[in-house]
Amino acid sequence: MEINGFNLPDELYYEENHFWLKPAEDIIIMGMDDFGQKLAGDIVYVQLPEDGKVLKAGKKFAKIESGKWLGKVYAPFDGELVAVNEELEMNPGLINSDCYGQGWIYKIRPTSTPDLNVFFHGPEAVEKWMLAEMKKYEEELKG
Repeated sequence: MEINGFNLPDELYYEENHFWLKPAEDIIIMGMDDFGQKLAGDIVYVQLPEDGKVLKAGKKFAKIESGKWLGKVYAPFDGELVAVNEELEMNPGLINSDCYGQGWIYKIRPTSTPDLNVFFHGPEAVEKWMLAEMKKYEEELKG
């Protein structure tokens, strides 16, 4: 789905800090959404914690930086970090060029089945959320 020039694929789940989640068997792949990466600008650094790191829902576990922004990455649910996209060490700009593909960031194995209903999902919910976000960040988007 496209909303005012931002690409937000329907099959993904979105959390409030502009990261997407994609269930894939027993893991969930996580990356930055199109709105988040465009708002941040050119990504220059992604913290890639070691595999095996235990994640606690709502707790910071990494950070991402652009030339004008420093963002914290919060665990969307309890789990274990099972893989990081090591290509981002040499080329963090993959997040800007292909945020839903080669620019994925983390793979997490949930401790238990996460309640994905707490995230934004489906055209109606995503559109309502995104329109509110565009209004909230109106000045930055003009920038």
